[in-house]
Amino acid sequence: MKIDVTENAMFDERYLHLLSRSFPTVADAAAEIINLEAILNLPKGTEHFLADLHGEHEAFQHVLKNASGNIKRKVGEIFGNTIRESEKKELCTLIYYPEQKLELIKATEQDIDDWYHITIHQLVRVCRDVSSKYTRSKVRKSLPEEFSYIIEELLHERPDDQDKAAYVAVIVDTIITTGRADDFIVAICNVIQRLAIDQLHILGDIYDRGPGAHIIMDTLRQYHSWDIQWGNHDILWMGAAAGNDACICNVLRLSLRYANLATLEEGYGINLVPLATFALDTYGEDPCEEFIPKLLKGNKMDEKTLQLTAKMHKAIAIIQFKTEAAIFHRRPEWLMEDRCLLENIDFTEKTCNIEGVKHSMKSCSFPTVDPSCPSRLTPEEEALMQKLHHSFRVSEKLRKHIRTILSHGCMYNVCNQNLLFHASIPLNEDGTLKQVNILGKDYQGRDLMEYTGQLIRAAFQNDTPDELKAFAKDYFLYLWCGKDSPLFDKSKMATFERYFLVDKETYHEEKGNYFKLRDSSEVCDRILDAFGVKGEARHIINGHVPVHASKGENPIKAGGRLMVIDGGFSEAYHSETGIAGYTLVYHSRGFQLVQHEPFTSAQDAVVRGTDIKSTTQIVEMSTHRMLVADTDKGVELRSQIADLKNLLYAYRHGMIKEKRV
Repeated sequence: MKIDVTENAMFDERYLHLLSRSFPTVADAAAEIINLEAILNLPKGTEHFLADLHGEHEAFQHVLKNASGNIKRKVGEIFGNTIRESEKKELCTLIYYPEQKLELIKATEQDIDDWYHITIHQLVRVCRDVSSKYTRSKVRKSLPEEFSYIIEELLHERPDDQDKAAYVAVIVDTIITTGRADDFIVAICNVIQRLAIDQLHILGDIYDRGPGAHIIMDTLRQYHSWDIQWGNHDILWMGAAAGNDACICNVLRLSLRYANLATLEEGYGINLVPLATFALDTYGEDPCEEFIPKLLKGNKMDEKTLQLTAKMHKAIAIIQFKTEAAIFHRRPEWLMEDRCLLENIDFTEKTCNIEGVKHSMKSCSFPTVDPSCPSRLTPEEEALMQKLHHSFRVSEKLRKHIRTILSHGCMYNVCNQNLLFHASIPLNEDGTLKQVNILGKDYQGRDLMEYTGQLIRAAFQNDTPDELKAFAKDYFLYLWCGKDSPLFDKSKMATFERYFLVDKETYHEEKGNYFKLRDSSEVCDRILDAFGVKGEARHIINGHVPVHASKGENPIKAGGRLMVIDGGFSEAYHSETGIAGYTLVYHSRGFQLVQHEPFTSAQDAVVRGTDIKSTTQIVEMSTHRMLVADTDKGVELRSQIADLKNLLYAYRHGMIKEKRV
């Protein structure tokens, strides 16, 4: 049955009855309408966009704590010249690392009660400022239960109200005299951190290279509001967790390449002893020169461990090439059998045939490769892979983190007129959307991204048909290195060539058309149209390819339509990019791009008050201060208001009875 609620609206009576359970009276419905209308007129919340974290947990956590420099800016604005710069610096460090900073202060401060009085009042002023764009209800939900009432009272008492001055003073005095000052300071600092960022967007690649991807995931699991657009390195770990042996090999190889085993061993409890034993038995006399790991800052290794790591690196790389070949042969429609390069080696001439050209090899020591069947695993390799496969599959923490990535993530997201994805959208040479065939059906643009996301989820669902699940599990490898993968989009992944071939020209990976054409505003507009992104101030935001800031490359492309925010968080990229990552900040005034210098350590931040040195570039400012009404949330709230008005109409015209208690 339909109710004619307004002249142009029809509404489902069953829905109105469901809505009436939450708002059982006219007064309840009217109060909620008033509340939602008020929220529409609050300033837009601040969104932060980060990409390509690559396991750099300390830098990532610091950026969250300082809100990409936003807290430092607010402290400067609030206190101006009323306190010294050194005091502002100390206050900021306290907000970022309250527990650690308190220990240092208490060890040196002679009048700690006086310091508590001054500092608590300062923190309340900062907290009042960062909470000003939220409703009291939202602020209340962010407060720790034990101090909720006290913080709320302090935040909402006007500092110039003389009648309440004594009241506020007594609250602060009591916090101190009851020995709760430290706990209160920690609590309010955490509230400031939380309210400084309303929504966090991670544009992919949490994993690989750095030592703390598992720590980043633990941090995100506790974070109040975030989403992720999966990156190619995330997909690799998801594939490993799903049981794709080629993905498992790639994960291990990358970890060994950067001598970063912390995430594997300490984070997820992956047992690498069988791999070490196999590597020593098989490559004990091989110097494995091409497989010496790249040691990053602070990662020191003695010669014996370095040699063992190199042997493990080579062992898993050879198994990787074999397991990949098995999948490429199983999926000939991917047209990737030309990447089965172990099969192209002439062991007598020590050359590898690629596209009819023989290339000299750096070395040709392959004790586990049978020239008559190069891609077949030896019995020892098979036994090793069974152990490694089991280790990945039984890691409860890895499963938990992958479930979190699945629940918070997707291949793309459209949020407030911004299209977010990690790497690319496959394009033809003329900039039109490319058709990509999956299981006999062509997909492009948004359909391609959505179906890819469905395949990824299908690999983890128990009710997925066996044949589809097997394909979905294999498809992780295509997403990692397939030519038309929206997470790769290159001609090839030249891993084999870099390890074994002399000719460096074979290392070249031709970028796909998206990367060649992304400077075109016409191409970007075509992509935005395909994803249904409307409005004049619409953008594409992605990462994946580091911006070479030191060479003058601009992260803002296509006349402002596209923002590339991979500035190289990982230390492995610092010498290449000249910086240490970007944060894109989208607040009520517009967009700002924050360019970060390399982070030293959390210890330095606490002891010496060092901060990430950041340069802010104004990308695009709005002609008016944006409100919640101007966002996607505003559209949702207006829809809720319309529903509630329909409910009011139904109450007042007797179509639905009020449920009085």
